[in-house]
Amino acid sequence: MRQTRILMGMPITVEIIDRMATLAIFDTVFDYFTYVDEKFSTYKDTSEISRINRGEITFEEASEDMQTIFALSEQTRLETNGYFDIQHNGIYDPSGVVKGWSIYNAAQLLRQNGFENFYVEAGGDIQMSGCNSDDEPWRVGIRNPFDSEEIVKVLSLTDRGVATSGTYVRGQHIYNPLADGQLITDILSLTVIGPDIYEADRFATAAFAMGKDSVHFIESLDDFEGYMIDKDKQATFTTGFKKWVLND
Repeated sequence: MRQTRILMGMPITVEIIDRMATLAIFDTVFDYFTYVDEKFSTYKDTSEISRINRGEITFEEASEDMQTIFALSEQTRLETNGYFDIQHNGIYDPSGVVKGWSIYNAAQLLRQNGFENFYVEAGGDIQMSGCNSDDEPWRVGIRNPFDSEEIVKVLSLTDRGVATSGTYVRGQHIYNPLADGQLITDILSLTVIGPDIYEADRFATAAFAMGKDSVHFIESLDDFEGYMIDKDKQATFTTGFKKWVLND
């Protein structure tokens, strides 16, 4: 069974291969994403993060999930030498860590309910588990940022997370926090494969802010691989990336 719903400002797709899947489990997963959106969306005046940004509630008064996200964001900032920072001009925007975290938690909900073969995708970031309907590893395509209809690589993997950061869909929205908010223009796409989607997503976001140094950073991480496409249409990838590529 497969369902797609528009939540958190993006299409979210859940596919479950296990035969015991019911509509109720899809509602459970999508209800969770609705909860995340209501709490963390900077576009909703009623969200908790908006209330924090307006000074209506203090960090000490924030919910447990909000404090978790702030702690994970600070951990990521330290681990990336400041290239990941949810604060810009005095405003907090934790979306760079919330999306991967929420996808990971949604996958955990499925596992806790006994499901083994599924994937959860939100805005191109994916957590997969087990096998697809052909009883094979899941396949994930990497799009050409210069031609959205072209897939430049097809990955074959399971029990991993795949996240892509880029400017070719949403335009210039990623900045270098160490260079006074300088926008990133020398690369267009960075795909990161990690042990789970939370890890892949947070490091993809941080590494993209490093520009052409992004692949070197991903290379330095244990159990991560990356594939970058720059403004000159050149691809650079980590040494272990090819093991995940189907028929390369």
